[in-house]
Amino acid sequence: MKQKILICGATGFIGRNLTEQLSQRADMEVHAVSHLRPEYHLPHVTWHQADLRCVEDVERVIKGMDVIIQAAATTSGSKDIVTRPYIHVTDNAVMNSYLFRAAFEHKIKHVIFFSCTVIYPSSARALKETDFDANAPLHPRYFGVGNTKLYTEKMCEFYAGISSTKFTAIRHSNIYGPHDKFDLERSHVFGATVTKVMNAKDKVVVWGTGEEERDLLYVDDLIRFVELALQKQQQNYRLYNCGYGQAIPIKDLVQKIVTHSGKSLTIEHDLSQPTIKTSLYLDCSLAKNELGWQPSTSLDQGIMHTLAWWKKHIMVQQDKVAMDMA
Repeated sequence: MKQKILICGATGFIGRNLTEQLSQRADMEVHAVSHLRPEYHLPHVTWHQADLRCVEDVERVIKGMDVIIQAAATTSGSKDIVTRPYIHVTDNAVMNSYLFRAAFEHKIKHVIFFSCTVIYPSSARALKETDFDANAPLHPRYFGVGNTKLYTEKMCEFYAGISSTKFTAIRHSNIYGPHDKFDLERSHVFGATVTKVMNAKDKVVVWGTGEEERDLLYVDDLIRFVELALQKQQQNYRLYNCGYGQAIPIKDLVQKIVTHSGKSLTIEHDLSQPTIKTSLYLDCSLAKNELGWQPSTSLDQGIMHTLAWWKKHIMVQQDKVAMDMA
């Protein structure tokens, strides 16, 4: 019998990739939740419109499901984390509270929740799940979003402890790939860099020295992680790191994207902008040992896949807009 999978946030970056890939599996019946963004057609996908901040909507879409994959969030790019941090707090706490309570009441078999790594400090070594210190203050920039994620992880643990529902909290690193945000207002560093490179005429400007280091994971590897967690997780609650396991400086990332774009561009550094020498990458040995998961897409492969998708979708859309305006 097919498992009935409810994908919340199916019109977002991670949610759309999950919906596209899981809907191709013969053992899954995929139900997708949209809110304000338009639905898209996929064979074998049933759509549900819902505002997950509304308890009645949550009750309506959750009935009869076996698995909930919670990829819905009020979220945006790094600019809003700095200028409007409050938008990441209240809505997400409310929707996750309603979803997890409903999962408990309806005896859902498994809930997947996407946490994040903003709670970890900068480190020159790979960090394990146990390296998080609850007594150490979070970076002020991530105080709101980081503590909201921690609260939600604890909700997962709480409900797993009083029910038969399994909960998986995934602290994933920076995810990139098709359907990412590629506009400069809302995108993170990878999507913003792709947009800058692909639209550049002669040069790309990097803020500061570009020494900040990031752990970047291709989205297909995250989806495979979800599939393995659904198949192999034994405990009712598990918290896993999920990342590439290596850190790359932003300046090297920019150079790789320029190289794979095939464009001849000069890379300039705007040294009037601050340079914050931080490094973060994940030790994912727990997931490897318990789930048999490890990343299979190299950064170079992931960049090439993403640029090919960008040319086929974003570039074509830009060209159409330009023609319509001509």
